[in-house]
Amino acid sequence: MEPSLLTQCIFEFIGTFVMILLGCGVVACVSLKKSKGEGGGWIVVTIAWGLAVMCGVFIAGPFTGAHLNPAVSIGLAAAGKFAWSSVLPYIASQIAGALAGAITVYCFYKDHFDATDDADTKLGVFATIPAIDNRRRNLVSEIIGTFILILAILFIGDKSNAAEVGLGSIGALPVALLVVAIGLSLGGTTGYAINPARDLGPRLAHQLLNIKGKGSSRWSYSWVPIVGPVIGALAAVLVYLLVTGME
Repeated sequence: MEPSLLTQCIFEFIGTFVMILLGCGVVACVSLKKSKGEGGGWIVVTIAWGLAVMCGVFIAGPFTGAHLNPAVSIGLAAAGKFAWSSVLPYIASQIAGALAGAITVYCFYKDHFDATDDADTKLGVFATIPAIDNRRRNLVSEIIGTFILILAILFIGDKSNAAEVGLGSIGALPVALLVVAIGLSLGGTTGYAINPARDLGPRLAHQLLNIKGKGSSRWSYSWVPIVGPVIGALAAVLVYLLVTGME
């Protein structure tokens, strides 16, 4: 029997919470002062983010297919693989889970936030910041990164791959490796949000929390990791439908 929508939303919340706790947690670990992981670098961040996604998928997968990302929910709905009526409840659950995960990261690393002076470093634990602030190119980066994410997810969940993947409608390990690959190859420009909830929830946490010397939450940039992933997801669906329709 299919779980109720409420149950699905609860697991989207929990899965996203765990993903953000571990994902933003690794950024805190490698960037905040006096952390034992300080200076760990980009390889550590990208691998840990992939593993964070895998953990979230393992938790939510049996109940929802583990979207954990509004771009995934929108993309699957546009591809006819998910009910449009469930998209908004899923997105609300994902953003709430991301917000809760980010708040937990702050509580966990509070002493290290207090020991860190640089405001951008603190914001970087929560939200994505472009390496070079060029909104047009930043938007393109998010579009392309999410395009690869959603296109690969659609093919991973395709019936021709289902038997080989064997890990649910998306597949935990393949998606984890996919996130690592995107981060290593395409993450250097914007920090590869490729997920509106991943950026919006933690950015909102940064705004709400009383963080010592936190500086601006940079809301003027926040539309990029929201709009870019949605465009990228829809473009991926279009390509998927065109290619699979040729069979």
